[in-house]
Amino acid sequence: MTPSDPSLGPWSLAIGHSAAPGGGAALVCVDIGNTHTHVAVHHDGAFHAQRVIPTPLLGDPAQGLPAYLAALRSFFPAPSSPLPAPSSPLPVSFCSVVPAATPKLLAVASAAGLPVWQLTHEVRLGLPITYPRPAEIGQDRLANAAGAHALAPGRPAIVIDLGTAVTFDLVTPEGGYEGGIITPGPALVTRYLHERTAQLPLVTDLTTPVTSVIGKSTAEAIRIGAIVGYAGLIQALLDAVLAEFAARGLPPAEIFLSGGAAAVVEGRLRQPARTVPDLTLLGLVAAHALNQAGDATANH
Repeated sequence: MTPSDPSLGPWSLAIGHSAAPGGGAALVCVDIGNTHTHVAVHHDGAFHAQRVIPTPLLGDPAQGLPAYLAALRSFFPAPSSPLPAPSSPLPVSFCSVVPAATPKLLAVASAAGLPVWQLTHEVRLGLPITYPRPAEIGQDRLANAAGAHALAPGRPAIVIDLGTAVTFDLVTPEGGYEGGIITPGPALVTRYLHERTAQLPLVTDLTTPVTSVIGKSTAEAIRIGAIVGYAGLIQALLDAVLAEFAARGLPPAEIFLSGGAAAVVEGRLRQPARTVPDLTLLGLVAAHALNQAGDATANH
């Protein structure tokens, strides 16, 4: 994600208008990842004020979440600001795959007087979890499943999230969240090659299209392997999942791509796939709305 103000158009509107009915109130969404933390404000079906914070700096007053929260009101000039009055708390919905970073977020939110809600395997996601050990599932993967379910309710869904690790999360109408696949991400592979060999360089450009598969330098050869070869790995895994779904008599699955490395395989798969860059954040919005609605019903 970039520090811009992108809207996901119909994808975010699907959440804002169906999964979060009446969800005009602003919600701060925080996805704490291994390398980076993605932060944005969701309002009226779109994300605003998106920022990427290095996770080790999450609690840093000048560069982390405290600075982001302090600057929020400058992102939304009055009188059209979606933020509540300064005296009203701005809720935070978050997921974390870095246990050591979670207390930092809680401390920042507490200091700012903000109510916090965490997406875990114990909350309502809109779909059941039939995975045998739910506590082992990364919270970002559960958020992805919640987002996929909100965007394609009642259909099988395959979420391919390409980041430090690549995860496949598999959702079916009868089983809900069933499980998935984990493999190293392309940047992790190129870094490992560099760190575990004496002469191979570190290759970081994994977005420039490959024009020839005949590498004319060591760096170019690594790039080809990472980009072309990685798409082949993802395709093989996807084919295996689709074959198993078909053997079970399931209807065609909706395939979602997300994560910072999605460009490595975007447009290179045989099956149509929809890129939703902020699927994890969308899942945080959908699950938060579902749980708030459930709590309100329980209290009446």
